[in-house]
Amino acid sequence: MSFTTPPRPVDVTALFPQLAPLARTATRLHPRPGSPTVQDSSVGGPLLWPADEPWPHCDEPHERGAARRVLSPDDIRLLRHNHAAIASRRHLGSPASRPTPEELATEKRILQGRPWPEGPIPLLPVAQLYARDVPLPFSPPGADLLQVLWCPFDHPAHPKTALFWRSAAIVIDVLDAPPEPPAINSQGYFPEPSLLAPEQVTEYPAFMELDKELRQELGDPSRWDGSCPTGPQEFYRNELSTSPGWKTGGWSRWGLSDPMPRRCPECGTEALPLLTIATLEWDAGSDSWAPEEERTNPTPLPGGTPPANFTLIGIAGGHSLQLHACPADPSHPHIELVQ
Repeated sequence: MSFTTPPRPVDVTALFPQLAPLARTATRLHPRPGSPTVQDSSVGGPLLWPADEPWPHCDEPHERGAARRVLSPDDIRLLRHNHAAIASRRHLGSPASRPTPEELATEKRILQGRPWPEGPIPLLPVAQLYARDVPLPFSPPGADLLQVLWCPFDHPAHPKTALFWRSAAIVIDVLDAPPEPPAINSQGYFPEPSLLAPEQVTEYPAFMELDKELRQELGDPSRWDGSCPTGPQEFYRNELSTSPGWKTGGWSRWGLSDPMPRRCPECGTEALPLLTIATLEWDAGSDSWAPEEERTNPTPLPGGTPPANFTLIGIAGGHSLQLHACPADPSHPHIELVQ
């Protein structure tokens, strides 16, 4: 499995050479549903977790907020299995394409919800990245594996993440049955197990992260030699600067707010993008980033799933959770940014 981002519509550094030294490499992860093992880089897959290391829990309060019902991981798996079965029958034109009475009864039972959980909540695996597969922008000495987990409840408006760095070679005995939370705040907080197809791309800073002089030049339509089909700022933002979707490294992607300082809370070093956890791999404004392979052979999605929502993640109404870490010492506390 491999995916290819189409070439950008123009070589922006030919028009604006000042951007060239600002280029950064990002690695688009292109997660697609699969059956990862502990030896794979994955989203939502099993982790290479030492059997003698306690599984992390969240012991902070979990207020009900707007949640009307909560489901267990097994509830969500069964719902997705049934929805996939129904979609498959419809795709094949089966006379039995409607939900069966058993499927309807199962969904009705599940959607009644579970009791609100009490006490510490086991964290859920979100991503496992081996350095052999996914170039990480930085890592602690001796670490070649990054594991990201989260509490599947709002803190206060999105899951709270935890990062673990380790050396894969020293993990001999692997925990084979990690605990799962008894309930999850939202189905969108339960990632579909997915394999990765990493691809490196070049990114440039978001428009508002550029200095005033360069913003003025980029915003001048006459500087684009007729190669800008829309407004210059919109064209640069959507087509040329930062890639959407799951990725490591690169530049921060902005949309809900203007750029803000991201300083390591422990040492004050500028925190840099480490991992972007995205609802969508692209949207209507960034569809030029859709891989060429998806245009000719689209990945099937369950009925009702938004386009390009391959992991079935849902962050803050369709946005992304960007994790920034300290390049001087990645073990320092990281920063979460929803955009």
